[in-house]
Amino acid sequence: MKDNLIDFLDSIQSVCINSLDDKEFPFSSYAPYVRYNNKYYVYLSLMAKHSQNLIINNKCSLLFIEDEKDCKNIFARKRVSLQCHAKKFKQNSEEEKKVLNEFKSKFDSDMVSMLEKMSDFYVFEFTPIYGEAVFGFGKAYNVGGENFDELIQRAGQSGHGHGHGKK
Repeated sequence: MKDNLIDFLDSIQSVCINSLDDKEFPFSSYAPYVRYNNKYYVYLSLMAKHSQNLIINNKCSLLFIEDEKDCKNIFARKRVSLQCHAKKFKQNSEEEKKVLNEFKSKFDSDMVSMLEKMSDFYVFEFTPIYGEAVFGFGKAYNVGGENFDELIQRAGQSGHGHGHGKK
């Protein structure tokens, strides 16, 4: 079976967000996400620490990872890591409305509508600038292409060798 980046990403409902706080310490959390027009979106409360971090510093990474219960080997969970720039949308903007419709299609529409009524929830957009994917032992790729939707075999990679460092 050929590894398929988009099928993998679409099979996952939430993403781990890794941001930097005001002292540049890393902070990790998660949120439900949607992929739309080759970008990634979350709907966050400004009370959440990662929201404040993303406003302070828009550099972040997203980690999409296979559920432990579904993986064949815990040492080789399928995963995609994307380094991104984040941007907070204005509430009630056209771009926000389009993304919230995507959330309503993917998740519980009533839940998304309830969050919309809360004044502190904002859509954050993540634009990938670099990415890597691992789909098992010896199956490591760069994520690339015009829309960051392609797996690119790493040059000169022959998988995991044995005996490195032994003479």
